[in-house]
Amino acid sequence: MAAGRERRAEADTFTARLKKQVHRVRTGLRRSAVDYFRGDGSDWVALAGLLMTIPVIAFVTLMNSVWCSPAMLVLPIVAGGLLLRPSSLLGLYAAAATALIVESVKLGPYTEGPSRVTPGIVLTVAACGFFGLLIAQFRSRVGVPWRRGGTMLFDLRERIRVQSKLPKLPMGWHREMALRPAGGQSFSGDFVVAARTNGGRTLEVVLTDVSGKGMDAASRALLLSGAFGGLLGSLPPHAFLPAANGYLLRQDWDEGFATSIHLVLDLDSGDYELFSAGHPPGLQLSAGNGRWEEKTADGPLLGVYDGAQFDAVKGSLRPGDVLMLFTDGLVETSERDIVEGIDRLTGEADRYVAGGFHGAAWHLIEAVAKDVNDDRALLLICREGGVVGPATL
Repeated sequence: MAAGRERRAEADTFTARLKKQVHRVRTGLRRSAVDYFRGDGSDWVALAGLLMTIPVIAFVTLMNSVWCSPAMLVLPIVAGGLLLRPSSLLGLYAAAATALIVESVKLGPYTEGPSRVTPGIVLTVAACGFFGLLIAQFRSRVGVPWRRGGTMLFDLRERIRVQSKLPKLPMGWHREMALRPAGGQSFSGDFVVAARTNGGRTLEVVLTDVSGKGMDAASRALLLSGAFGGLLGSLPPHAFLPAANGYLLRQDWDEGFATSIHLVLDLDSGDYELFSAGHPPGLQLSAGNGRWEEKTADGPLLGVYDGAQFDAVKGSLRPGDVLMLFTDGLVETSERDIVEGIDRLTGEADRYVAGGFHGAAWHLIEAVAKDVNDDRALLLICREGGVVGPATL
């Protein structure tokens, strides 16, 4: 009991109470800062700071209008368009308009000398204010403030990239993936989901090409990659594409179809099954004769009609064999058909037969479809070992 009274007495001292108060203030400031930069907090701090800059700019302009033009008022207005909500912007604009009026009166008519408030300056400030208000209203309607807009896009891109990472394979296997969005963008309608199932003995990879390209298809690609990642490994291999097809149909998108190819590879024996939903065929390099063989499975596009059937083609990867999966942007353009594109791809791939395919995926896209305005993806699965014979087209 005495020890408890002593601890309570120590907690009631002035120093202890001060520490508690400082901790509460620090926690409150940290929470307010996090809310603000997430876009959930009040913008009064930014509004107060911008309001303070307006009289400073006006004062400097009146002191020396040559070095500080009246047009400098566009700076807080542009910043306000990025930082503030529409209601707060109106107050900032009122302060800027008042400053312009004061400057006009103090500096005199613009016809009597340079560096004065001219009609052009007024129009420039008003135009900046108008566009800033449009941007602020758009952000408010969408619900994504500028402080989170860029971060959210970066987060979406990283999520797609993480979901597209291929799992590590046991010794004797090599895998690599290269993806090139259309137009040099950061987002693509092509994506990969992969997992090792059956206790790690089976590799399942799904390469999908969503209708559209670049930013137009990125949102659908993100949604589908999450859904496909949840389905992969949760269903038997033969049930994956039917389930994906049903999911896509339920979305009822105007442009909702996609092509997909599903690889189910036994990492112990090298045997595999390849399911396709309207996707370009896979290509297998045989180590024995150095020839590329097309692996074409039957199946319609995803999201076209219900009850679609997807029949698998079977094969086996022996030591030295290579399996190549890709999207149509790599082999098909308006200027060449898919047969010509596949011939060109295999011709370039033959250059890597002798030295191995490590690092080849990126270089193959560069060589075959560098300037194509479409999303391009290439996946290589290699079973290492063995001697590859002379390359034959």
